[in-house]
Amino acid sequence: MLAFPPDIRSYADPAAVVPDTRTPARLLWSVIRMQGRLFAVGLLLATIWMVPQTLGPWMLGRAIDDGIVARDTGATTTWLVGLLVITVVGAVSGIAYHSVIVAEWLVALYGTTRLVTNKALQLGHVLPRRTPTGEVLSVSSSDGDQFGALVEVTTRALSQLLAYLAVAAIVLSMSVRLGLLVLLVAPILVLVALPLLRPMEHWQGIERSRNSDLTSRATDIVAGLRILRGIGGEATFGDGYARQSQLVRGAGVRAGAWQAAVDAAGVLLSGAFLVALMWLGVRQVAVGELTVGELVTFLGYGLFLMQPMRTFFEFAQKWTRSVVSARKAKAVLEQEPPWQPAAQAGSVLPVGPAPLVDHGSGLVVRPGVLTMVVSAVPDDSAAVADRLGRYLPGDPSAVVSADLPEDLKGRAARDERHRREQARQALVLADRERAAEAWGVTYGGVDLGDVELATVRERILVSDTASQVFAGTLQEAIDPLGRLSREQAEEALHSAAAEDVYDALSGGWQGILDERGRGLSGGQRQRLVLARALAANPEVLVLVEPTSAVDAHTEARIAGRLARHRAGRTTVVMTASPLLLHHADEIALLVDGRVVAQGRHDELLAGGTAYRSIVVRGEDDR
Repeated sequence: MLAFPPDIRSYADPAAVVPDTRTPARLLWSVIRMQGRLFAVGLLLATIWMVPQTLGPWMLGRAIDDGIVARDTGATTTWLVGLLVITVVGAVSGIAYHSVIVAEWLVALYGTTRLVTNKALQLGHVLPRRTPTGEVLSVSSSDGDQFGALVEVTTRALSQLLAYLAVAAIVLSMSVRLGLLVLLVAPILVLVALPLLRPMEHWQGIERSRNSDLTSRATDIVAGLRILRGIGGEATFGDGYARQSQLVRGAGVRAGAWQAAVDAAGVLLSGAFLVALMWLGVRQVAVGELTVGELVTFLGYGLFLMQPMRTFFEFAQKWTRSVVSARKAKAVLEQEPPWQPAAQAGSVLPVGPAPLVDHGSGLVVRPGVLTMVVSAVPDDSAAVADRLGRYLPGDPSAVVSADLPEDLKGRAARDERHRREQARQALVLADRERAAEAWGVTYGGVDLGDVELATVRERILVSDTASQVFAGTLQEAIDPLGRLSREQAEEALHSAAAEDVYDALSGGWQGILDERGRGLSGGQRQRLVLARALAANPEVLVLVEPTSAVDAHTEARIAGRLARHRAGRTTVVMTASPLLLHHADEIALLVDGRVVAQGRHDELLAGGTAYRSIVVRGEDDR
């Protein structure tokens, strides 16, 4: 008996396929290639599954003519046994085919999720600056499901196309007139349906865009639920979500109406074809051009051919929806990271601690020293941190989306799409050109732009206020790579004054954290992120406002423990907190993005009003 192996990796390898994002159709072909041998196995089983439906009516007609009409019991028995055999073969292959088709669907669905995940890992923090979060989630989930549905119906449609051609050959051999009717009916159905497919695609595209926006709104509401409750904004944002959901429903109804029209056309024309086939067949029996068995064969094939016709219509519908999804997926998957390979092949960072210099701001970080950077404009110090870690500051407003306003039609829509595509390409090109230049930050005299990015990431770690807490155990949150002993993990937790997080979780180190640390306060999440950064123990650690969400008493504990924990290792902290500044070995004052003074805390307090005004404001904030 045919059985599908439980390990589909022996047939399919989604990781081996690089998606072709030149056009939506090429991207869909990449989804097919992702199936590997699995698609061929599915097509073979689907074709075998169609054998009883392809040969059954013909064999039944022969049994009538050769056996029943001729009163030949042996012939009747022979043809009926043959029918039984092909029915058993079809049933067994159908079971195996169902297993394969589910596997194909899952490979397409989770293969798409894998492509999106890889792209997110490749682009990192650049992706949400280019593409809305809801769009990325929709591609990974709903669009991947559309691709799975397309793979399934494609396998089925190809097998039924082969069966359709085999039936046409059989009926042509029996009656040229009826054979031509069978051959022509499918193209006629396609021509009739084509005018209905364009408006269906239009409204499916609008539904997809609105649904993406709805997902973005949902993620924003969930992420900011604590704030919304604090300011009483739940009802306002809830009403906005409800209005958007109604827009999605409206577009879905319009798309469903056109899809119903396509289905109705298929049923109507298929029924008309069956009536015409039987009317011609009966007339040919009456004049002696067909036998009774051949008429039964034509009747069987007439009923059978309604199935391929419905499948061809279903394929057209799912192809239309998949093209809409592929257009959205293409906008995400075609993006390239702005980081280019090292300009000077072979450049390496010096072994051991070395001076870190940002030539753009004039900041000089001496090795093994706790340096703090103070600025009246937090974005300026954050930009310095981005440069020190070779991250792109970028423009958060430079988001390029494939969504188009609903009122843009025809030429206006094409012009707007062209303009947005040019904007996207310009954004990517600007990132590349900026990354190709000298980075402007040197470590031991070596420009970070001349070193492989992976090496920079290994030596320099930047942890900022946007860092996330992922779902999992507390141990995984502190030590994702599983490299620390319990004593080292406890030391990191203590240095970040995050022992209360351990106490709050039932299960200690194996206590479960929710997605984004939803069960923790803002201060607890921030201290957990700090503990993770300290546990990584990088050669150079850059912290951006690590205590902005904690109270003064906790901040004072962190300040002393942080200095002791990082003693003798290069550490840069972007902060204006006087509690932290008291423990700094050296402080740099930024004004308009440039270092204008550098020294110890008491020296800078006595040396000018600019530093004093920032620090005093920091004390007032506390």
